[in-house]
Amino acid sequence: MNVTLAVKQYISKMIESSGPGMKVLLMDKETTSIVSVVYTQSEILQKEVYLFERIDSQSRDNMKHLKAICFLRPTKENVQHLIQELRRPKYSVYFIYFSNVISKSEIKALAEADEQEVVAEVQGRSWEPSMLSRCTQGLTSVLLALKKCPMIRYQLSSDMSKRLAESVKQIITKEYELFDFRKTEVPPLLLILDRSDDAITPLLNQWTYQAMVHELMGLNNNRIDLSRVPGISRDLKEVVLSAENDEFYANNLYLNFGEIGTNIKNLMEDFQKKKPKDQQKLESISDMKAFVDNYPQFKKMSGTVSKHVTVVGELSRLVSERQLMEVSEVEQELSCQNDHGNAQQSVRRLLQNPRLSELDAVRLVMLYALRYERHSSSVLPALMDELSRRGVSERHRRVTSVVEYGGKRVRGSDLIEATDAVAITKQFFKGLKGVENVYTQHKPLIHDTLDQLIKGRLKDSQFPYLGPSSLRDRPQDIVVFMIGGATYEEALTVYNLNRNTPGVRIVLGGSSIHNTKSFLEEVMSATGHSGERAQGSGRHGSRR
Repeated sequence: MNVTLAVKQYISKMIESSGPGMKVLLMDKETTSIVSVVYTQSEILQKEVYLFERIDSQSRDNMKHLKAICFLRPTKENVQHLIQELRRPKYSVYFIYFSNVISKSEIKALAEADEQEVVAEVQGRSWEPSMLSRCTQGLTSVLLALKKCPMIRYQLSSDMSKRLAESVKQIITKEYELFDFRKTEVPPLLLILDRSDDAITPLLNQWTYQAMVHELMGLNNNRIDLSRVPGISRDLKEVVLSAENDEFYANNLYLNFGEIGTNIKNLMEDFQKKKPKDQQKLESISDMKAFVDNYPQFKKMSGTVSKHVTVVGELSRLVSERQLMEVSEVEQELSCQNDHGNAQQSVRRLLQNPRLSELDAVRLVMLYALRYERHSSSVLPALMDELSRRGVSERHRRVTSVVEYGGKRVRGSDLIEATDAVAITKQFFKGLKGVENVYTQHKPLIHDTLDQLIKGRLKDSQFPYLGPSSLRDRPQDIVVFMIGGATYEEALTVYNLNRNTPGVRIVLGGSSIHNTKSFLEEVMSATGHSGERAQGSGRHGSRR
């Protein structure tokens, strides 16, 4: 519990993140005192920090050969000084760190002041108050409805996780005293995670029926807009997919695309058998009664068949049109294997394909950037040039935003374990046992997190309990909440864990359910790149 060491490590991380080169440390009155307590001048000189300046000093010279590391308290005065600095920058590039959280409006003001695009990174923003309140309300209402007063664990590397945990704990503890909740031997557990710890999963094509519908057509409150499907009939322009009211969907939502095709064929054959024949004679009262009794069931089945044939047909058309089988194979290679040579060749080959959509081109480069961001032979600049040659829009070309949001520097865990070539080869050939496994090798990070949690091996050092108590027994009821949004692939993971782990019940929630498009909007918003003015502001994350 050495506070001085903790502060020293934080300042060291700021300096190291700016990379090699001569630096100036730009501070205010109070942060100057903080730095002087934890670092001697000779120590900090060894880290290439050759100049120390105050943000409020009017006599500083232009020194474009220096990088500026700004370490400031998030006061209104400091924000105003920084805005003036960015309008007339004295240094080549700025890395901005605040000692506490900063509001979204102030982040926006800084971004607007950065007209010369000299800001490489901003750290300090946390929850927007309205979103924190909304997520707290949603979580507490679910817990109260389930009559659960859980113990809470949160992701230590995310300040947002801790703040949400504290907010939920405050309300649920107060409400618990007003309700007669049934106490259980093993208390329920709430686990709060941060989306930015796994930015790969939302960028992958997912091949279950439910996930494909959301990725390729969009699933909003169980509704799909099919109005743009070529030749669509009026009654199918919008359809509802609900596991509560649609037996076929309930039985197939977690199955892969190959299985769906077979099951659709069986559904149609079953329908043909039950379809009333044109020559059916209604000669008696009993004939008419039988027809009337069967007609609603027939009509319902007719609607179900028409709906799913249309949806699966459109999915099939989009998969073929966008060549998603080939795209997905490369995605899986990027996310699951450790062969940079093959990976960069595969991405380059696909980027040469004129039929590749803009979104798919960008996703592949983003996955490459996340996977090989620090590789000594990285070809990311060349891939970015290829996106430009393809005419990809400036907004979509912001691959660096994804790295700022969920790159190695900000993740609390490693998405891909270091593996030797032999192990990778074995894993690959194991995946080829079923053709569909080529496209579903990837497992989201939440799989290992929950697996370790269930086995009692999840590290307290990475996922501490809120408060002094801890759960000694194996958890039975687990509520998982993903800040920044969950995916249907993660829902599939939870479904399989529930099915294969007797005695454990897991519920997954999040601030949204993402497909690639919605996730990229989340990234742009979190890194300050949303809206008209969106360049050079860097990640405004809430990492320690």
